[in-house]
Amino acid sequence: MSEIKKISYQMILRVAREAKLLEFLYESFPEQSRKSVKALLEQKQIMILNKIVTQFDYPLAPDMNVIILRKKALRDNTPRRMNLLYEDEHLIVIEKSSGLLSVVTEKGNEETAFSILKNYLKTNNSQAQLYIVHRLDRDTSGVMMFAKSKEVQQKLQENWDNAVTKRVYYAVVEGHVQKAEGEFVSCLKESKSLKMYSSKTSGDGQKAVTRYRVLKSNARYTLLEVELETGRKNQIRVHLQDIGHSVAGDKKYGAVTDPLRRLALHAGILEFFHPATGKSMHFETPVPAVMEKLFE
Repeated sequence: MSEIKKISYQMILRVAREAKLLEFLYESFPEQSRKSVKALLEQKQIMILNKIVTQFDYPLAPDMNVIILRKKALRDNTPRRMNLLYEDEHLIVIEKSSGLLSVVTEKGNEETAFSILKNYLKTNNSQAQLYIVHRLDRDTSGVMMFAKSKEVQQKLQENWDNAVTKRVYYAVVEGHVQKAEGEFVSCLKESKSLKMYSSKTSGDGQKAVTRYRVLKSNARYTLLEVELETGRKNQIRVHLQDIGHSVAGDKKYGAVTDPLRRLALHAGILEFFHPATGKSMHFETPVPAVMEKLFE
């Protein structure tokens, strides 16, 4: 599949105690030579807190995740519509690009993340199946997962609030957000024009809870880390508009600027319990470079 660039993580290591990065890597790979372990840093294969780290004495704290990236992409063809982060017999986890639909709409047969992945699976197994678990808006990039069986899909969807333990997005919003962190709570409803909004009547609609933290800011924009407690349609976009800081490029929800010619929203972290093994799975991708450039 030319649309897929496969860059699976080799592994994700959880830090148990304070340590320097290289010391931690030596302990994690006792069977490897010190030279080969150091090469992970030199070849930029270590990612911590959404950043590539090459500093050997980088300080680690308990419960941090140290992500080991593959040295080379297994596939590196164009066009690159998505990155394949993880695959097993039950699940596929991808990083979707902005501009790509998650699944086909009623309007036609446009290429989607779902159709690309299904074709990819069928190249190896003509009987392969794929099922949608959740969606990202067309112009939102980032991490999402698909199920390979109806049973896995149902298990995840029916137990979503307990199965998914963390969902973090990165958003560039218009204006300078004064408060360093905060929380939004409202009841969301959908209008006849299919636009979501916060109801002014308590209890009228679906309760939505969003938390944010300021990462960077300048006079024009602010980069936020946004964590979802609930997963309602367009929840982040509505809540950020409610406080007067619409997501850049989001004309539907009040934005007046479009610096990236896309919605400046990225699904950065998805953490969940594997529906078959029960193991905690953690996937994260860094803030897109085009979003970071707005703060250089």
